[in-house]
Amino acid sequence: MTGIERLRAAIRFDMARKPIRQRGYLRPLTWLLSYPDVWKHRLKINRNRMEGVKPPYLLLCTHHAFIDFKVTTAAIFPHRANYVVAIDGFIGREWLLRQAGGICKRKFTNDVQLVRQIRHVITKHGDILALYPEARYSLVGTNAVLPESLGKMAKLLGVPVVMLNMHGNYLNSPCWNLRMRGNRLDADLTQIFSAEELAEASVDEINRSINEAFTYDEYAWQKRNGIVIDKPWRAEGLHKVLYQCPHCMTEYHMSSEGSCLMCNHCHKEWQMTELGELEAVRKADDETSLVTEFPHIPDWYEFERAFVRKQVEEGTYRIEVDVTVDALPNAKRYIRLGTARLTHGPEGFTLHGVFDNEEFSLVKPVASMYSCHIEYEYFGKGDCIDLSTLDDTYYLYPHGKEFAVTKIALATEELFEAYRRTIKRS
Repeated sequence: MTGIERLRAAIRFDMARKPIRQRGYLRPLTWLLSYPDVWKHRLKINRNRMEGVKPPYLLLCTHHAFIDFKVTTAAIFPHRANYVVAIDGFIGREWLLRQAGGICKRKFTNDVQLVRQIRHVITKHGDILALYPEARYSLVGTNAVLPESLGKMAKLLGVPVVMLNMHGNYLNSPCWNLRMRGNRLDADLTQIFSAEELAEASVDEINRSINEAFTYDEYAWQKRNGIVIDKPWRAEGLHKVLYQCPHCMTEYHMSSEGSCLMCNHCHKEWQMTELGELEAVRKADDETSLVTEFPHIPDWYEFERAFVRKQVEEGTYRIEVDVTVDALPNAKRYIRLGTARLTHGPEGFTLHGVFDNEEFSLVKPVASMYSCHIEYEYFGKGDCIDLSTLDDTYYLYPHGKEFAVTKIALATEELFEAYRRTIKRS
């Protein structure tokens, strides 16, 4: 069978199946898998307004790295939880994850079924529902955009809303270089709303409080707490996020090695210090002074965002690139479809290709995605963007070097914000 025939014949993941309450025999296993790691990282959990808070409640968590799940397990001990997990997390272990309380989600889709699953956990199981609403690891150690529907869902559930804001997880293994640094971890476990407070608050007030609780800056936390990360390779991979040179403004010509970040166009270099800051260490070709444009790494990221926002506002943002397409209809395996053309611009995403003499198209309008999920060096196959429908997820691997999946993620958010402003004005 060809790839497209295999996709057509594949049985889709059963998203409607009721979530299982985490099996009692698996609870000691989750503790066994979690505690050695969090002890090794000297985890400290700070509890605020948690006196008397017991399940059921909605637990909202920041998302930095795989160790997040282990920190969450330690934070809610001895209680059990159901976790919302992306479909790729179920590959090869669907039965186990379901037994452990996993609920499958295709990222950045409007999934009414998920709300039903969450309500089932709260009302029927009486357990904790753990949700990572940023829906991807933090790209640069700062909080990501959250869906506006979060406040509505919290209001609908009518149970306490608890926030787990984790610190150090990103620094230990950032998504652009997953090697462990070994630094200590902190976590703030805070009740944002009691059930009574939730009943009295408006959806806008709930969303505002949730967004405030989600605010974090890992590099500011590192400097404030004097967290030394002296690994000689600590900057390797940083160019995946910082893809545009702030000196010569050239995109896609950044690289990194050891503790240094370099522009291969103007040849300026910066070093990442042991406290996570950047310092210019080599002049550019035009012999300008050793000015450090952005010592604070998230500021560089926001500079890139501002550049993309300007392109969106001027109507000049557009990316067209050939991509290799893998499909994931269920939790069994990826299906290679072939090469297609991805276009991203004011109309949103358009993917078009011909697979084994059959035309294939996928359109994701701007209004349908407030953000998108990207991966760096995903399973060794390269950087990718994934686009989902309710039935399928497509992993797209761009060809060539004149692109950055980080820019595509930023542009998705900025296009959606421009759309929102237009709707509010009308």
